[in-house]
Amino acid sequence: MTTPAARSGTGASAELFFEDLVPGLTVDLGVVTVDGDEMVAFARRFDPQWYHVDPELAGASRHGGVIASGFYTVSLFMRAYVDHLLSRAAADASPGLEELRWLAPVRAGDRLAVRVDVMGARPSTARPGLGTATLTGTMLRLGPDGRPEQEVLRTRFRGWFALRPTATESAETEPTGTDPAGTDAAEPDQTGPARAEARPTRTEPTGAGPTG
Repeated sequence: MTTPAARSGTGASAELFFEDLVPGLTVDLGVVTVDGDEMVAFARRFDPQWYHVDPELAGASRHGGVIASGFYTVSLFMRAYVDHLLSRAAADASPGLEELRWLAPVRAGDRLAVRVDVMGARPSTARPGLGTATLTGTMLRLGPDGRPEQEVLRTRFRGWFALRPTATESAETEPTGTDPAGTDAAEPDQTGPARAEARPTRTEPTGAGPTG
């Protein structure tokens, strides 16, 4: 039976571990196409400011039309991160964000290339068996020719990833106990965080996995 330390972020068997997330590594997270109906529905539910939900007012403003909520945009990033990295990696949790910047408006129909760069990595002193990776995520709008035109989102965060199990650990059965909720939630080693058009929004992979 697969132990928790050898599961990916989506519960499948992990193929990537902390040791694979070396500084300088770039992971291609594919290209996401922004669905206008989904974009507006998100804003109506969670961020109903007029420039996100009212075409008439937004069209007469400096925005020139409805623009996406920044929280919708970062949600698109998160989905791509799960689909193309966390679904393969022995991800545990994230201590949080250090930076989240919305650098340019996002609109319906935009095609956004998504990637993660590993900025730093070290074993966790607070959680044995885990390592802390510092990650930078970016989204870039693509032009009609498929080339990047403009960066629209940047985030820096940390993620905890399991160390690769030893042969002995791999042979053990899955433990039944769990840590109490909130354990080590604020330990001092938390030094840094972490396609074709579709409807609803989905991602199209542009690479087979980590590169660089």
